[in-house]
Amino acid sequence: MMANTMTSEALSPWRSRGYLPHWEAGETAQMIGFRLADSLPAVVLQRWQEELSLLPDNEASVLRRRRIEIALDAGHGESSLRDVRIADMVENALLHFDGDRYRLHSWVVMPNHVHVVATPLDRWTLANIVHSWKSFTAKQANVLQRRAGPFWAREYYDRVIRDKGHHADAIAYVERNPVKAGLCRRPEEWRHSSAWEGRTIRSAAP
Repeated sequence: MMANTMTSEALSPWRSRGYLPHWEAGETAQMIGFRLADSLPAVVLQRWQEELSLLPDNEASVLRRRRIEIALDAGHGESSLRDVRIADMVENALLHFDGDRYRLHSWVVMPNHVHVVATPLDRWTLANIVHSWKSFTAKQANVLQRRAGPFWAREYYDRVIRDKGHHADAIAYVERNPVKAGLCRRPEEWRHSSAWEGRTIRSAAP
């Protein structure tokens, strides 16, 4: 996992490694999403970017996120996270530092993307946390699949949780994602989720 290093970049709460800005809010709950590299064709994302460039930034951001959510739930790409071995490994990586580097509030591992609600702890930045998840799991997934190349898309999505109501809505959204995507009837049925009815252990080593 990535070491906890603080640079001059940490002096600013905003980070951007492309077209998505990221807000480092300290010990504040955030909703985080990241997807597989092949889950959305680059040409489609570029077309959306051009179409939405004519709209105000806030409106364009919301509409773009909705389009991505719909496309991801449709299950594009190889959906490598359908492989139980890989989904287990990703879930265990999320759980591994729960209570140490962050507090997990909810999560779901979908066929081609992941949603998490978590609060960074101490001096761990959201950027470092997400990087450690993606870096470790990408290497392990490529070993399991006997392949090479990018596993996750470069960017990730995050949104600061505003209040208790927003927190409850975010958890419900994450845990109901498999139902919305037509993968199960109840959130409790989805194996790789904080809502899973068979869950008895909250932490496991990756």
